Amino acid sequence: MRRFWDARARENAFYFVDNSLPYFDPDGDRFWRGGPEQLELMEQEVRARIEPDHDVIEIGCGPGRITRALSSRARTVRAFDVSEEMIARARELNAHLENVEFLLGDGVSLAPAEDRSADVVHSDLVFQHIPDPEITLGYVRDMGRVLRPGGIAMFQFSNAPAIHRKPPVRERLRPALKALLGRGPGGQAHEAWLGSSIEIDVLRRVAETSGMELVTVAGEHQLLCRALLRKA
Repeated sequence: MRRFWDARARENAFYFVDNSLPYFDPDGDRFWRGGPEQLELMEQEVRARIEPDHDVIEIGCGPGRITRALSSRARTVRAFDVSEEMIARARELNAHLENVEFLLGDGVSLAPAEDRSADVVHSDLVFQHIPDPEITLGYVRDMGRVLRPGGIAMFQFSNAPAIHRKPPVRERLRPALKALLGRGPGGQAHEAWLGSSIEIDVLRRVAETSGMELVTVAGEHQLLCRALLRKA
């Protein structure tokens, strides 16, 4: 995953975080406005809020779009990403955020975050791209480790398996050729873009065995499914 997302960061970091933007000329102002909007939508969907005394861990920060919104709301933010290129851009673009630490993650866990060191774990538009659902569930288990008692995890994942199937070869040829010629986005048929889905019953079981309760699910059977877990 690191090699894939490093390549996407070099290609067009803003577009691959928000592919509703134009590929060839992504609107930077619109990109950054999307951070607070996405955070507000998450909080509305799961019916929870980040408070000024919260220490937050973010999974999949990219260049820091939602990190900025988290920073304005929380006491501290530790923002993880598997991509060195994304982390480098995040640090450069958000050097003014005094309560944020950008960390290169290992792609499977929240190391080196300490046990019971966070009030909130947040992730949006990340888990849908992870090709192996066991990796996503591994992150869920680690949420149980890093959350303090009463802490919450709010995150988006896919609950729509059909979306993640690789298109037939004939449907992949034109986008691949455009990418090769520099006329369109790369990696559209790569497993790290296509990702995977998670069954809600499986999510519930993993949460429970990790000391958490699945409190809210919004968007069942959809790509943009959001969940709230609470640590006992």
